[in-house]
Amino acid sequence: MQRPILILASQSPRRQAILSLALLPFDTVAIDTPEKFSHELTIEENVMRIALEKAEAAAPAFRNREAIILTADTVVVRDAEVLGKPGGYEEAFTMLHSLQNRSHQVCTGFAILCGDKSYTECVTTSVEFDPMTREDIIRYLETVKPYDKAGSYGIQDPLMACHVRRIEGCYYNVVGLPLSSVCRALKAFLH
Repeated sequence: MQRPILILASQSPRRQAILSLALLPFDTVAIDTPEKFSHELTIEENVMRIALEKAEAAAPAFRNREAIILTADTVVVRDAEVLGKPGGYEEAFTMLHSLQNRSHQVCTGFAILCGDKSYTECVTTSVEFDPMTREDIIRYLETVKPYDKAGSYGIQDPLMACHVRRIEGCYYNVVGLPLSSVCRALKAFLH
């Protein structure tokens, strides 16, 4: 029997780099799905639902081959408010300024889908920044341009790493894929 192929349905180079650390062969596919939050669901339920919708959108491309499809959705949460990807410089500045000298959470929902079997989980990591001056934020935004990142930052980015006071939980979750949780969940699909 042919082993199922692992598919990372994500355009994120960060998620691809993280998954490659598991030393599992995988292919990637690009998918485009709406990432709309439902007010009837919790933040955790929303990111898991969105991740599962991404997996279901990718599944038809693998009807003729058994595939294990992995997807994820990450948001930054400050005081129960979801901070998604910024719409531009001003919004990014406002988001970063609001995260200074305080704790916030990064929630990643991931989904694994293989045939009619699925699994979803949400992993949350707390992050706290040292205060960044206005000049620090401007320099970061002008240097890195983090407009494709939830909360307007990447913890792994040059300059931003200098302002992380502490994290509680999975570092890779903050980057975009909670690798240890994903690997634990994948075991049920790979054997």
